[in-house]
Amino acid sequence: MTYRALQIEKDDTGYRCTLKTLDDSALPEGDVTVAVDYSTVNYKDGLAITGKSPVVRKFPLTPGIDLAGTVTASQHPLFKAGDAVVLNGWGVGESHSGGLAQKARLKGDWLIHRPGAFSARQAMAIGTAGYTAMLCVMALEKHGVTPEQGEVLVTGAGGGVGSVAIALLAKLGYRVVASTGRLQEAGYLRSLGAADVIDRAELSAPGKPLAKERWAGVVDTVGSHTLANACASTKYGGTVAACGLAQGMDLPATVAPFILRGVTLAGIDSVMAPRALREAAWARLARDLEVGKLDAMTREVGLADAIGLGAQILAGQVRGRVVVDVNR
Repeated sequence: MTYRALQIEKDDTGYRCTLKTLDDSALPEGDVTVAVDYSTVNYKDGLAITGKSPVVRKFPLTPGIDLAGTVTASQHPLFKAGDAVVLNGWGVGESHSGGLAQKARLKGDWLIHRPGAFSARQAMAIGTAGYTAMLCVMALEKHGVTPEQGEVLVTGAGGGVGSVAIALLAKLGYRVVASTGRLQEAGYLRSLGAADVIDRAELSAPGKPLAKERWAGVVDTVGSHTLANACASTKYGGTVAACGLAQGMDLPATVAPFILRGVTLAGIDSVMAPRALREAAWARLARDLEVGKLDAMTREVGLADAIGLGAQILAGQVRGRVVVDVNR
């Protein structure tokens, strides 16, 4: 038996990602085998496909940190053949072959049952990006940020996390301000629910330890100076949920916002989050994410097309979400 998959290889001739037909013997160890229906391309997948950052830790390896499909064989007590499942993270696509393939073999502990509210395609339109956005929203709520307290900033707004975060926050009644380097996408961002759109240049340069208070909460996908400035301009008692590093991994900030304004910096990790938190986030997505807005931010490509998307997503050229039909 064979299956089609993207495969990353690294040797004396260089680093490359190609579409291959593999034998089932190439599947890694695991107690659940899944026939994959859809995957997606996230920022981390872009890093893996291009090799721009050493996220892939063994070779050869199939990238893809997300997948949605159907269990074909299981030795795990929570899953049986025919179950619809979703996988996000857990090092899949980094140290364990992932979802940009027609088949995957995984640890059942990494899987959750796909919520009935979503098709496999819709689950991957959400993917790690949308699930991370929901974790950010839940963190703001946990720390007491309410719509009555004022504006919520979303940075990197045109990307996958940003797009879903805008849609979720707007549905929940927050006044959302979207920060983007692509002001030509203002109409798209407003269609998702953004009340205002600002140029990322307002936040991306070195700033002051404290700035004028504006944000009740922040969802930051960017890091570096943008995150530092977001913290500096968050209101007293506000919360900043940090989940990305598109601008950089550094944080050139001071302690001033935290000790003078009581600002909370909440780190959001979607990769190793426990099952209970994952299931809670997906249940909230089923309740709070409007499918029409999800469809508006999504486009579909075939498996081979995912290779070229790696460089595009790193360059900030991908709007919203991209679903990969691994069977075409």
